[in-house]
Order: sequence, then structure tokens, then C-alpha cells
Amino acid sequence: MADDKTKTRPQDALRVNVHEAYEVEYWTKKFGCTSEQLKAAVKKVGVMAKDVEAELKRR
Repeated sequence: MADDKTKTRPQDALRVNVHEAYEVEYWTKKFGCTSEQLKAAVKKVGVMAKDVEAELKRR
């Protein structure tokens, strides 16, 4: 199923998708970080939102 671009929230709230601009915007606002910080955290710990959030809080 393709992403619905009219949505402003992720389709899977447990996983961070850095390949969709609207999801990057959502997660950067939620975590209070830049897109570069978000992408670096995902690269380091994977896509699970709880792991990404924990990594970003360590900075």
C-alpha cells in the first residue's frame, strides 16, 4: 500500500521512515532535532522510534 501524501503523520508510528519528506518533518518536530540528526540516529540505531528517540536524547 502506497503512502497517502495527504497525511501528516507516519503510517507506522513505531518506525521512523527517513525516505518520505512528510515523515521526516513529523519526526523532527516530535523529537526536536534536525533532519540530519534524525537520519544519523536512524543510521546508528535503526528505524524503531523508541530507539531513535533514546539516541537523540543522548546528544
